[in-house]
Amino acid sequence: MRTSLLVLMVLALGSAGVGAQSPDRLVIWSSEAQIPALVPMAEQFEREYGIPMEVRELSFGDIRSNFLISAPTGTGPDLIVGAHDWVGELAGTGLLEPIELPAGTLQEFTPVALEAFTYDGKLFGLPYAIEAIALMYNKDLVPDPPETFDELLAIARAQTDPAARRFGFLYPNNELYYSFPFLAAKGGYIFRFTGQGFDPTDVGVDNEGGIAGARIVQLLAAEDLVPRGTDYQTMRALFLDGRVGMVLTGPWEIVNARNAGIPYGVAKIPSIDGNVARPFVGVQGFMVNAFSPNKLLAMEFLQQYVMTKEGQLAIWEHDPRVPAHREAFEAVAEDPDIAAFGASAADGIPMPNIPEMAVVWSALNDAMTFITNGEQSPEEAMAVAARQIRNAIAGR
Repeated sequence: MRTSLLVLMVLALGSAGVGAQSPDRLVIWSSEAQIPALVPMAEQFEREYGIPMEVRELSFGDIRSNFLISAPTGTGPDLIVGAHDWVGELAGTGLLEPIELPAGTLQEFTPVALEAFTYDGKLFGLPYAIEAIALMYNKDLVPDPPETFDELLAIARAQTDPAARRFGFLYPNNELYYSFPFLAAKGGYIFRFTGQGFDPTDVGVDNEGGIAGARIVQLLAAEDLVPRGTDYQTMRALFLDGRVGMVLTGPWEIVNARNAGIPYGVAKIPSIDGNVARPFVGVQGFMVNAFSPNKLLAMEFLQQYVMTKEGQLAIWEHDPRVPAHREAFEAVAEDPDIAAFGASAADGIPMPNIPEMAVVWSALNDAMTFITNGEQSPEEAMAVAARQIRNAIAGR
C-alpha cells in the first residue's frame, strides 16, 4: 500500500483528536459520462493509499442543487464534477475550497479553462474539458471554409435562396450565446474579466465594440441571409438536410452530421475586420467541498490521478470533449474535429461565472430579437439591454 507524506499528515491529525474529521473515505459526485473513467482511478487510489472511495452517479442537473443543500450540513461529497458557471453561486456562498497550485502545474492547462474557474481572485476548480461553438460546414457546398467574415458573407450571398430553403450560412440569431462571437470580435463584452474574475460593475454590451458587433447581427437579418427568428432546431434540420453551407454549432452536433451523411468539416469562426471572433467557452471540472474533512486527500486524488495527462485522456475516452490539459489535447488533436473545436475554444472567453449573469440572458436575447426583427437599431437595443442589466444588478 502506498502512503504519501500527505496521507500520513492527515492520519496523524485524525489520531490527534480530530474525531469526526478523520479521513475514512472520499466521495465524488459525478454525472454518467465521467463514471467509467473515475471508477478505475478511485479503485487504484484505494489500493495505493488505503482510503476507501465512493464514486456516486447523479444526473448533471441534480449535482449542484443537491450539493447546495448537503455541503453545509456535512453530508455532501468531498468532490463534485460540474460546470464552471456554478462557481459564482457555490464559491460565493462559501461552499467551495480555493485551490492553490504551483505555477508550473497551472501552465499545464489552457489559460481560458483556468480563467473560467477563477472567482474573486482565487481558483475554485480544476478543469478537464473545454467547449465552444465553431463553424461547421458542408464540404459539398463549401469546399474551403472562409477565414474572414467578408469571405463568409460572399458565400452566404451566393448560396442563399430563402424561397428554396437554401442558405449559405445560418445561426440562431435571436440567442446571445450564438451571437456573442460577433459582439466580442469588435470589443464588446458582458462583464470585464480583470484577472481576479468578472467585474459585475463593468458592463460592456453597449460599448462601441458591442454595438459594432450588433450591426453584424442586423446585417445578416436585413439581407435575409439569416432570416429573422432562425432557431437552433430549424438551423440543424436544414444543415442535416444538406441545405445549408455553414452553421455555428458545437461538438454535440458531430454525431448528427455523421449519421446524416453530411461531408462536414469544422473550422474556427472567421475573423471580423482582422479581429478574432471569440465565442463563449464552457468548462467542466472538479471542485472541492469547503466543508469536507478530507480536502487534502481530495487534492491528492485530483493531482495524482485526475489532473495528469493520463487521467485527462481516460476521461476523454468516455466524454470526448476538448481536453483542458495541454498535453492531453495534443495527444488527441490529430482528430480534426477536436483540433478545430479546441482552437475555437482557445480563442474564446469563459461564460461569466458570477451570479449576475442570470440577468443577462433575457436582456440580450431580447436585444438580438429586436435587432433581427428590425424593431430596434443596434444602438437602441444594446443600450436598453445594458440599462436593464445594470439596473437589475443595482437592485433598481
